[in-house]
Amino acid sequence: MTYIASRNVDELEKVAAALRAEGGDVTALPLDLEDESSIQTLVAEIGRRSGRLDVLVNNAVTRCACAAWDQPMDVFDKSLRVNASALFCLTRLAAEEMKKTGGGSIINIGSYMGLRGPDPLNYAGTDMMKTPSPIYFFEKGGMVNFTRFAASVLGSHRIRVNAIHPGGFQTPDQAEAFIKNYSANTMLGRLANATDLKGVIVFLASDASCYLTGTNIPVDGGYTAK
Repeated sequence: MTYIASRNVDELEKVAAALRAEGGDVTALPLDLEDESSIQTLVAEIGRRSGRLDVLVNNAVTRCACAAWDQPMDVFDKSLRVNASALFCLTRLAAEEMKKTGGGSIINIGSYMGLRGPDPLNYAGTDMMKTPSPIYFFEKGGMVNFTRFAASVLGSHRIRVNAIHPGGFQTPDQAEAFIKNYSANTMLGRLANATDLKGVIVFLASDASCYLTGTNIPVDGGYTAK
């Protein structure tokens, strides 16, 4: 059984229905990461329905504070509540469920922006990233070491914790200049597409990676290694 969770359950149910049509056993459940009780309810409901929790993928993110640096502290606090505090809470509660059945795998979805600073040359000739905000870099950089922390404290319970750090994804609305600039900074000469993360997530969720924990894996076409 696979569970997917978000605030907009109606839209999420459409995703679940499409996955069920392809043969998946998928259930949509409500989750508001700003609300601690919502996180608690989700984990308890999964435990009640399935009796176990084997894999957690932490992939939610809010970008409410990414507009600029000169914003009120309350805006940054709101971002940190979802992207940091909720990450800690959900990971801890999921780990408690995993301990009951002898282990599991936690996969954090970070970003190449947690591994290096912004490169202004990527945005030359565009109106993108005129006033970058530090919050996303701060949060995703923190995820790098949180992954190591969680792996350390949960390893004795046979719970593995790893993170992947995707590079830039190509979307239809991106400026041609950005696509050209960014692609030139990768070793593979392109941005990521919709299928590029599937393999590594399946690997980390499966026993094929049973001796892998505390790792941070860039999935970025060689961008951070160049």
